[in-house]
Amino acid sequence: MSLNLEQVRRIAQLARIEISETEAESTLGQLNGIFTLIEEMQAVDTRGVEPMAHAQDLAQRLREDKVTETNHREAYQAVAPETEAGLYLVPRVIE
Repeated sequence: MSLNLEQVRRIAQLARIEISETEAESTLGQLNGIFTLIEEMQAVDTRGVEPMAHAQDLAQRLREDKVTETNHREAYQAVAPETEAGLYLVPRVIE
């Protein structure tokens, strides 16, 4: 698949992007390069290849799950206009 200059102009118009003639020609080359790469990737036989979540088998290093800050809930809610059962009450916006 490849695009022509008129299609690039149409895409720019639909996206409400102002594009000059030189930018359209440059973009045409870049988009056609992307389409060529996609076609090459689709031509590769991937039967028997198991899908992977990541290119390398890595485990995420996790930090220890511990509380690092003190609880300020009461102080914050003391200055709030309205609270109930530890929750902030706000005016109804949607009927």
